[in-house]
Amino acid sequence: MQEKRPLVWLSSSSTDKPSTPALVSQWNIHPFDLTEPPPFGLARTGKAQVGVLDLSAYPDQGTPYLDQWIEAFQIPYWVGILPSAPDQNTPPGTLISRHCSDYHTLPLDPDRLNTVLGHLWGMAQLQRQTDNTHQDSYQDAALEGASQAIRQVRAMLRRFAKTQEPVLIYGENGTGKDTAARFIHAHSSRSTQPLVTVNCAALPVSLTQSELFGYEKGAFSHAIDSRRGRLESADGGTLLLSGIDELVPEQQSAILRFLQEGQIERIGGNQPRKVDVRVIATSARPLKQMVETEEFRSDVYYRLGSLEVKLPALRDRPEDIPIVANKILANTHTAFGVRKLSNKAMQSLALHDWPGNLRELQNRLRQAMLLSESAMIESADLGLAELALTIPGQSGLSLEAFRARADRQALSCSLALSHQNVSAAARILNISRVSFYRLMDKYGPHHAHSSNARAARHHQ
Repeated sequence: MQEKRPLVWLSSSSTDKPSTPALVSQWNIHPFDLTEPPPFGLARTGKAQVGVLDLSAYPDQGTPYLDQWIEAFQIPYWVGILPSAPDQNTPPGTLISRHCSDYHTLPLDPDRLNTVLGHLWGMAQLQRQTDNTHQDSYQDAALEGASQAIRQVRAMLRRFAKTQEPVLIYGENGTGKDTAARFIHAHSSRSTQPLVTVNCAALPVSLTQSELFGYEKGAFSHAIDSRRGRLESADGGTLLLSGIDELVPEQQSAILRFLQEGQIERIGGNQPRKVDVRVIATSARPLKQMVETEEFRSDVYYRLGSLEVKLPALRDRPEDIPIVANKILANTHTAFGVRKLSNKAMQSLALHDWPGNLRELQNRLRQAMLLSESAMIESADLGLAELALTIPGQSGLSLEAFRARADRQALSCSLALSHQNVSAAARILNISRVSFYRLMDKYGPHHAHSSNARAARHHQ
């Protein structure tokens, strides 16, 4: 008898899972409650290649831990379940659009769901066999681009890499903060030493000291052997505190002594140990504001915040989208065959607001590669046709501000598509070169940084 394939079922209850024979006979279903944070040490399931995000009963408290679950599992393909067709102006519709390759509505058709899950499983297996890149290929592309914003970030990261000071990296979810941390480590004098990552969001208060500092044999009932902590494991290298804004004050206090003295002490031990570790921390929220609201200890913040950098959201560098999208496609083409984006598809990408940033871009490209039957990916394959005019979270945007934003995105997109050739960019927008230059003057010199643009203007 063929072994059942593991299937993660993420819903508002850890006991909520289907019992229909079509699914139970084919899948070993593991239910999890998305209203609770993922437990520390949750395995990044190398066996489970597909998951179900069941939002048919959307929790009253929302889904504050969903990103943590998605990050913890690292599952390539998710299938969403909704009570009805998704509305992009509602949280469930936005989440399904951001994370899922397909969705189903109630009443659920188990046979259809089983077929889709099986197809996605096969695609994931093919990708694992033929693609040696990271599953999160957007991470490899996070720092790619020619925009002024990302060039400044790369330059700053290189400067930071030459120092030994702690670094704070800010940015929205999905902007590639961990990639920036790895960039600093890889370009530093510590590059041949360990880079140890701690997922702060999944670190229970009760296990903070044992995980960070380690413990001696007999320190507590289950300590049958001595164990090094994360800081000791990172000795000589770098410790990445991913999502440090998720630590509660008690956990923040635990790391203060190390930040002050560079020393640790294992639980059950009485001998301080000196460790040489550089700390890099990432945060989705500004720690300075958290200090002001007493959510974050000021003494910890000031010992971490000597060097800071903020990663731009994808919507703030639309001219980089063609470069990043093509990089993601290149990283995954062996699993799906060579695919290219049509000009209209690329324009749709550049005009989308990207609330999920690079992670959402990767998900949409994977969905398009899965659903498209041709070598050319079109706008419809990306699921962006109905979203082109939506700007999630900005319902108060005035008409003038909306137009200005659209103009800036049109400039950036057309320049990117034309490889910074102003004449070609103007043709894409169906306007004259004079009108194009007026827009460039109106929205700032960063839209005219290319040599082609300067040369064209000089000879006009």
